[in-house]
Amino acid sequence: TSDHILFCRDPGAETKFKEISNAYEVLSDDEKRSLYDKYGEAGLKGAGMGMGDFSNPFDLFESLFEGMGGMGGMGMGGRSSRNRAVDGQDEYYSLVLNFKDAVFGVEKEIEITRLESCGTCNGSGAKPGTTPSKCTTCGGQGQVISSARTPLGVFQQVMTCSSCGGTGEISTPCNTCSGDGRVRRTKRISLKVPAGVDSGSRLRVRSEGNAGRRGGSAGDLFVVIEVIPDPVLKRDDTNILYTCKVSYIDAILGTTIKVPTVDGMVDLKIPAGTQPNTTLVMAKKGVPVLNKTNMRGDQLVRVQVEIPKRLSSEEKKLIEELADLSKGKTASSRR
Repeated sequence: TSDHILFCRDPGAETKFKEISNAYEVLSDDEKRSLYDKYGEAGLKGAGMGMGDFSNPFDLFESLFEGMGGMGGMGMGGRSSRNRAVDGQDEYYSLVLNFKDAVFGVEKEIEITRLESCGTCNGSGAKPGTTPSKCTTCGGQGQVISSARTPLGVFQQVMTCSSCGGTGEISTPCNTCSGDGRVRRTKRISLKVPAGVDSGSRLRVRSEGNAGRRGGSAGDLFVVIEVIPDPVLKRDDTNILYTCKVSYIDAILGTTIKVPTVDGMVDLKIPAGTQPNTTLVMAKKGVPVLNKTNMRGDQLVRVQVEIPKRLSSEEKKLIEELADLSKGKTASSRR
């Protein structure tokens, strides 16, 4: 990270800074920004605010930092990054699980590739047996100063030296890691996946990411879960959804059927008189709550009643008799 200190020697800078302050106030204040967007500077003046010689706050900032690489290249502060430890970046790994493993959890051994501290130079990046020399670009300071002329005068920008990376020293690079202090290696890690994970779940394994530099801490490993859908059972958070079909006779008289669950085949009672699209609840046959394995969701079974499109003559006769009987009962109840 570059550190910057700005110096201004223009006698008219005070006026310019007032204009800058006004512009920043407009850009950072939602109400004033809205007035400017809708009505321009007239809206600001109507609210008792002006912009000096600049009618557009964006133009003011652009003119101020023109030729200096934009505002992103400037900053405040004076702490040097010389020899500062840099933490390692996190590493990400995608793990594909089948439906049942995601529900109940599983132990997996995964293989990752990451940056580890170089054993040849012990992470220093320097060739063993060599002595670092003073950087000739920055004179050993770790920082360089660049100047730029702006409407406010001459600004001096203090930046991290690109030659030595802010250390102030130039070392003969290690032949193994080419001076980075780290090498890419493969490692196998045993991973315990908890019950209840779902697609998009992230498991964090601390300090198993990329190694840091100059004594910085290692990053973490994030394992991103992707679950292969089950062709029959559908998941809705901690509940599992299933659709079964029963005949109209079974729906009328009631029956017991076997339905698949994550625990295997289980008997389900279909009560007499079950209506089409009725949902029956199989308690605690769903997915365990993540990190609370003693709690489980339910399996919700939606009952579809199958109505035959064709009937045999005998079946039709029985249905007609049933219909006549039903009509007779209805007529009796109306008397």
